[in-house]
Amino acid sequence: MNGFQKRTEEKKIQILEAAFELLNSNTGEGNVTMEQIAKQANVGKATLFKYFGSKDNLIHEVFQHMFNQLIGTAKKIMAENKSFEETLIALSQNKVSMLDKISHPFYMKMMDFFTKKDEHGLSLMMEKFNEVNYDMMLDLFHRGRKEGKVDLKYSDEFLLLYFQAIVEGISNPNIYEKIAPYTEEWTEMLIKGIAPNKKK
Repeated sequence: MNGFQKRTEEKKIQILEAAFELLNSNTGEGNVTMEQIAKQANVGKATLFKYFGSKDNLIHEVFQHMFNQLIGTAKKIMAENKSFEETLIALSQNKVSMLDKISHPFYMKMMDFFTKKDEHGLSLMMEKFNEVNYDMMLDLFHRGRKEGKVDLKYSDEFLLLYFQAIVEGISNPNIYEKIAPYTEEWTEMLIKGIAPNKKK
C-alpha cells in the first residue's frame, strides 16, 4: 500500500467511525444526514460521496466495518493459541464487548442488513461466516479434539454444518432480537453439545 492509498484508507476509516458515532447515538439512520456525518468526520460532503457513493452505501460500509473489527479481533484471539474452551469463551466475550458498544436500534439495523437473503436464499451473514470462519473454525475443532473437548465421532463437515445452522438460526429476527443477553450461556451450550459423553 503506497502513501496515497494509506491516506485514503485512513480517511475512509475516519468517516466510518464518525458515521458510527452518529448512527449509534440516534434512533435510526433517517435522523442522520450526510452533512452531519461530514461535519463529524471533519471532511467535505463531496468526500463522502466520492468514497461511498450514497448514504445507503456508507451505512452498509459502517456495518461491514463493525463486522471486520469483530473478525479482526477473533483472528487475534485464535492466534493466542489458548485452550479450546478459553478460546471459545474469548470469542464470545469479543462479541459481547462489541454488543456493549452499540445501541439496540443500531444492532437491529445491522442485523437487518446482514440477514437479508440473496437469490440463493443465503443471508449475507451466512456468506461471511462461510468466507471468513471456515479455516478459523477448523483450527478450533482440531484444537478441541486434541484436548478431548470435542468428541472424535464428529467430522469437520458435521461440525461446520452444526455451526452454520446456528449462525443461520441466529439470523432469524425472532432469535437475534432476544439472544444478545445470553451469549455466555449460548457458548456453554455449544461446548457441552460437542463434548464427548462422559460415561459413569
